[in-house]
Amino acid sequence: MSNTIIGKALPNIPWEDKPKGCIDAVWRFSGNPVIGWNPIPKAARIFNSAVLPHEGKFVGAFRADQRNGRATLFFGRSDDAIHWQIGPDPIEWVDEDGKPNPTSYAYDPRFLKIDDTFYIVWCDDMHGASIGLGKTKDFKTFTRLPNPFIPFNRNGVLFPRKVGGKYLMLSRPSDSGHTPFGNIYLSESPDLVHWGKHRFVMGSGGKGWWQGTKVGAGPVPIETTEGWLLFYHGVSFTCNGFVYSIGATLLDIDDPSKVLYRTRDYILTPEKPYETTGFVSNVAFPCANMYDAPSGRIAIYYGAADTYTAIAFTQVDDLLAYMKANSEVF
Repeated sequence: MSNTIIGKALPNIPWEDKPKGCIDAVWRFSGNPVIGWNPIPKAARIFNSAVLPHEGKFVGAFRADQRNGRATLFFGRSDDAIHWQIGPDPIEWVDEDGKPNPTSYAYDPRFLKIDDTFYIVWCDDMHGASIGLGKTKDFKTFTRLPNPFIPFNRNGVLFPRKVGGKYLMLSRPSDSGHTPFGNIYLSESPDLVHWGKHRFVMGSGGKGWWQGTKVGAGPVPIETTEGWLLFYHGVSFTCNGFVYSIGATLLDIDDPSKVLYRTRDYILTPEKPYETTGFVSNVAFPCANMYDAPSGRIAIYYGAADTYTAIAFTQVDDLLAYMKANSEVF
């Protein structure tokens, strides 16, 4: 048993023990990918999506690229977090007065619960890439809140509780294209509307060539006795284009702008056919994690090749030990 993760038990977390002979801190689900091509009539691909436990089962906000090529968010449910029933139509957003407030596109959601409310953070269109924010309490009415940041910005990740009495969000300022900007920042808010006190967290580069082009926050951070555990994606540029891999960092529990440890090497990189070949090849992009606090088991959900949804696993104590032994602070 582990006492490292601060949180609840999730005995039915999707899980496979580490394969014999595996020396890595993170290993893949043998049933990958869990969502493949043309999963529902209106979507060609579902990937870079976020899932949560709920009342003994599971719910999810899914990036679904429709057949017109436009990315939108769909809601789904599952008994086991492996086999998903995803709604036939995109989420219908309303404003705070209940009037229709649709998105022109929405992608790469993060999904979490704070108190009695579920929040979705995604990459939105506000005359350019921005951070979208919405909420629901019943998975029937989805209310859009004001955009936290002006364009251009991507990879918004909200913390699962207030720190110092403030909501916290990670993001990566960008530009209008496939951004050369590569740094993660932390912002705070008293009310999820007014955002400020922006602080640099970490940037691309260093000895880890796999993250030399840019980095971006991944799933909602996991609170541990040693700090906030954050999985993130790092990007390198090769003669064949971008390669997206996964790393991990540990942030100070009271001031998450401070990096305590950060993996020098990637913990997962595109290797399997469903990661190396697809609509956009060579992508492993983490958007969600779930954990069973008493055992320290963690399931990481990631998009593969901008086509598939896949799962990987780790154990928190083993991962933290690996991070401390193979860490670089920038």
